[in-house]
Amino acid sequence: MKPVVALVGSPNVGKSTLFNRLTRTRNALVADYAGLTRDRIYGNVDEENCRFILIDTGGLTEQTDNMAELMRKQARLAIDSADLILFVVDGRAGMSAADQSIASMLRQDGKDVLLVINKTEGEHRDIVAAEFFALGLDTPQVISATQGRGISELLQRISSKIPSVTQEASELEANDDEIRLAVLGRPNVGKSTLINRLLGEERVVAFDEPGTTRDSIHIPFEKDGVQYTLIDTAGVRRRSRVSETLEKFSILKTLQALEDANVVMLVLDAHEGIVDQDLHLAGLIVESGRALVIAVNKWDGLDKTEREWVAANIERRLPFLSYAKTHFISALHGSGVGLLLKSVRLAYQSAMTKTPTSRLTRILEDAVADHPPPLVHGRRIKYRYAHLGGKNPPRIIIHGNQTEATPDSYRRYLENFFRKSLRLDGTPVMIEFKTGDNPFRERRGVSPAAAVKKPAAKTRPPRRKLPPKKQR
Repeated sequence: MKPVVALVGSPNVGKSTLFNRLTRTRNALVADYAGLTRDRIYGNVDEENCRFILIDTGGLTEQTDNMAELMRKQARLAIDSADLILFVVDGRAGMSAADQSIASMLRQDGKDVLLVINKTEGEHRDIVAAEFFALGLDTPQVISATQGRGISELLQRISSKIPSVTQEASELEANDDEIRLAVLGRPNVGKSTLINRLLGEERVVAFDEPGTTRDSIHIPFEKDGVQYTLIDTAGVRRRSRVSETLEKFSILKTLQALEDANVVMLVLDAHEGIVDQDLHLAGLIVESGRALVIAVNKWDGLDKTEREWVAANIERRLPFLSYAKTHFISALHGSGVGLLLKSVRLAYQSAMTKTPTSRLTRILEDAVADHPPPLVHGRRIKYRYAHLGGKNPPRIIIHGNQTEATPDSYRRYLENFFRKSLRLDGTPVMIEFKTGDNPFRERRGVSPAAAVKKPAAKTRPPRRKLPPKKQR
């Protein structure tokens, strides 16, 4: 198992920048803004002689509001699970009272701590490090996460403090059958609460305030022998309501998470019903082609009449998502949550299905026999065979003549017929048509026999006319 390293420190000292530098990703949001990171963010560091799991945490402050308390709780969980703590401080600002308080807490925990002095661009290393010796920790490592200065030395010191992991052991931990599940929805519909309920712990910050989650949080876990990676995303609002630059970055990360996922769980608010932004998110999911499970949250507290209205409203406004399984749940109390992962597994299996060409061709022949394609210019569209062109979602490629003239209504008929015949649950089916090249396309109206150029018949040269004879 890979060792775990946690980044802790005050707000705005460059922890997320260092996280992105070490993991060689952009998974953590970075901006000149204190308190940007709120949840634990996990990443893998895979260098030649240094392999470990890195955790980015929110800044530790002395504030007493509810959000600061939740962030401290997340950082505490990361510290408890880590083998090594990277205590990051700001070299430009110098040592602060908050740094002294955090150092005192880390000494009491007895964890192995490595002091990292960041933001030292243009500064002399020894001068910057001098005052931080007063914290009573090991010799500090001076770096610049933005410029990458001192990162190789930092990795060498980390590798000397954690157990080594070979490349073979690291590859054995990889699981190709892992299901990546992204949780999408508008702000404050209960996505983070649902994540915590699925995991059985307070894994991400859940707070009664829209926009609590800003990053896309990747959370690996195992349930009933199946490996999952849950992706908790920031809530996406209408563009007219997006004023913060940070929220715009959060929306971008949400859309990237949609592309990375195998299955998407769309969370709706039963109290508000289906609004235009829900339809917008549903459209993005359909365009991405990802398998889908719908979770209607906050189902508790509604009477029978309200529940019937919500169910009818979903059926009326989301008819294009009829292939997805809908669950009515309460993430706060846990009712109905236990059935979600079963539907996720079925949707994943359907999205990753492999079907031989012979079976797809037979299904195509049955579909045409039940309902023939329309006529085009007096000629029937002819489908010859079908084969699987991809998965997640299943992509079926149909070859034939005049297939480009297939109307959208008949395409939808074929999609539904293939989904029903293959028993696919929770995933869309993409149909593509391929038409063979016609060498006589430019000679329409001319039969193939007439289009063949015959050799010209041999003709005799004209007879030479003699001049008339002179009369005597």
